[in-house]
Amino acid sequence: MTDDLQALAARLETLEVRCAYQDQAIEELNEMVVQQWTKLDHALRKVAELEERLREMRESQGHDVQDEPPPPHY
Repeated sequence: MTDDLQALAARLETLEVRCAYQDQAIEELNEMVVQQWTKLDHALRKVAELEERLREMRESQGHDVQDEPPPPHY
């Protein structure tokens, strides 16, 4: 019976170690996801800013996008 308890204790320790490594991996992945969201948010804000600037430039030149013919590939 002590062999069974030792085997069970060894299995439990193995599972605890595996769980600890998985917790660490999850934390690292979470940090990466947060960093990626931050970069994505920044990029989306920059695109919106550039779209606004382009719209303002076209309006200041009296150029309306609706007046443009579609590109040749349409």
